[in-house]
Amino acid sequence: MKLWRLNPSDTQLEDTQIFQDICDALSDGKLVAIPTETVYGLAADATNGKACAGIYEAKGRPSFNPLISHVDSLEAAQTHAFFDDRALKLAEAFWPGPLTLVLPKLPTSPVSDLAVAGLETIALRVPRSAVMRALCKRTGLPLAAPSANLSGRISGTTAEDVINDLKDHLSYIIDSGATPVGVESTIVSLVGDRPTLLRPGGLAREDVEAVLGEKLVRAGTDDSAPMAPGMLTSHYAPNSHIRLNAEDVAADEALITFGSTLPDGSDKAAKLVPLSDSEDLTEAAARLFTALRQADLGENGKIAVMPIPHHGLGEAINDRLARAAAPRD
Repeated sequence: MKLWRLNPSDTQLEDTQIFQDICDALSDGKLVAIPTETVYGLAADATNGKACAGIYEAKGRPSFNPLISHVDSLEAAQTHAFFDDRALKLAEAFWPGPLTLVLPKLPTSPVSDLAVAGLETIALRVPRSAVMRALCKRTGLPLAAPSANLSGRISGTTAEDVINDLKDHLSYIIDSGATPVGVESTIVSLVGDRPTLLRPGGLAREDVEAVLGEKLVRAGTDDSAPMAPGMLTSHYAPNSHIRLNAEDVAADEALITFGSTLPDGSDKAAKLVPLSDSEDLTEAAARLFTALRQADLGENGKIAVMPIPHHGLGEAINDRLARAAAPRD
């Protein structure tokens, strides 16, 4: 594995030899960990079934769980999916950014059946990350890039997180520091008559609804044939067991805090890990996965989490926490 330390403000990406080397690696079907504005992605050529199989193998991910394909522009996305007026509105309003659209896949799209898990739909995103877009543009490839972590575990928001989980599977990792959004993209399906929120994420539901002019239907969990990533009941889980909406804390529990007023017993908690002392939901979302890793006390450990409001990005935070706390096989 080779590491490229990249300044997020660097605009001369294409002029470096390592950038071209990474393009060559992706074109050859190898795996590269790439930072986006949401989390780090485990990227591979979405048109190469063998490369996508490498993603599933590295993550230990169920092959019925579809992958998001990243492209550099709306124009590129339109070569893979049918965009109705609703899809065009959302793409023009929020791309590049933390929004994934699930749309009818065009029969001419070269994205592999494995990447879409055999479905007739495709999940597409134009990320804000300049390096991801630059790699898509230079290679001419859609890049399948689920979160760079072991399946079901905590998503990686730093290069160190990714290295700890996946270093033996990577040809390169691009390190540009901690990701600014910190939770995965919001996923909206526009396949049926009603727009459906498949996964809350880094773009608030309210912002999507304001552009569409209608409410989103909320999809439930799906453990057999999910339409998009992040729909499995148990996901984003640390080794420790999690208790939500904690109003007290035991001495053997780590406590993830929100706000400066702490619950009873916090002075005796095994560990205190703050999400946001100022109750800022944007800050809390950016810190969520790091906080879960820091609070993890091991297989027999326990984590208590203070209540988090459900509005704005709080919906995504609570979704991730609920899946992290769900019973596991």
